[in-house]
Amino acid sequence: MFKRGEFVDSSFFNDMISAPFNSAAVLDISREGKVLIISDLHMGTGRSDDLAQNGELLISLLEDYYLKQGWYLVLNGDIEELQRYSLSLVKERWPRLYRIFDLFFQEGRLFKILGNHDEELLFEKNYPYPVYHAARIETGHIPIYVYHGHQSSRFYTDYKAILRAGIRYILKPFGIRNTVTRNPYRRFFVEKKAYQFSLANNCISIIGHTHRPLFESLGRFDFIKFEIERLCRDYPAAGGSDRERIVNEVAALQKELEKLKRKERRHVLRQSLYGDELPVPCLFNSGSAIGKKGINAIELDRNTIALVYWFAEGRGKKFINRGWYEIEKLGDTEFRRSVLNQDRMDYIKARIELLGRGSS
Repeated sequence: MFKRGEFVDSSFFNDMISAPFNSAAVLDISREGKVLIISDLHMGTGRSDDLAQNGELLISLLEDYYLKQGWYLVLNGDIEELQRYSLSLVKERWPRLYRIFDLFFQEGRLFKILGNHDEELLFEKNYPYPVYHAARIETGHIPIYVYHGHQSSRFYTDYKAILRAGIRYILKPFGIRNTVTRNPYRRFFVEKKAYQFSLANNCISIIGHTHRPLFESLGRFDFIKFEIERLCRDYPAAGGSDRERIVNEVAALQKELEKLKRKERRHVLRQSLYGDELPVPCLFNSGSAIGKKGINAIELDRNTIALVYWFAEGRGKKFINRGWYEIEKLGDTEFRRSVLNQDRMDYIKARIELLGRGSS
């Protein structure tokens, strides 16, 4: 039985938590610094390029917002889609994006982590940036480990050399695609392993891979349920415009919940995802940059962590525009930024320490 204080049974996780592992991939922001964590760009070329729809949005937010404001950039896996395309073709398709990566790198503000779709970079001798399997971020509150998430698979960990060879010499030459794990059962397994690792080692994990944004170990479905409960508690004491606002917010959230029920096939996840009535807030997921409506990412500094959403005016998710999210304009462009969830790092640390005790 899994117990707090023990390592998850995976050589990758054991190595990741040990002091020598990726000692160069350590980012200390305990005094100052802001970090953007984004994953799953799947940069490709041609008609099936997954990033094509959000490419201009991604370039603008990186160049005009995060680069100008001095943020660190952590690219958390599956950045290039190398299971379908060669690196040379990807670089030819996205020169503006690589120019921005170059600027972050030249200023010592780029960290690049491998995913299962860009692990071919291990074979690239002239790749311009160092690549890591994970990075550790020191905030002064609690360690944060950033890794793509595919490593939680026992099969992948034990047979990764064979898988790499298969991808390189069989799947890729014949154009066979190794798809991202979106199956609810497999996604459940990936998230549960990362959650267990974080719980066992008193740390926060930030992953990608599943393309599903998570904040404090909660997906959007579960977060909305808690948010509706909070609004219902606030309603009796509210008055005037606040009372009307709560009515409108609850109605909008109920519509979003029904939509998610249909999309997520909730019968697969009837039991609590992590086996706890109160999930310990130790797992986060930055989502992806290839959403139909926009881009999700994680922002953090030494005191706060946030799940943010970038979108183009008129193309963003409807719930963003229903009145209770602040929307920030990116200069004179059509692009917008909204904070979906945000919390204090010391509060998260306290909840991990207190709630984690009951999860042994």
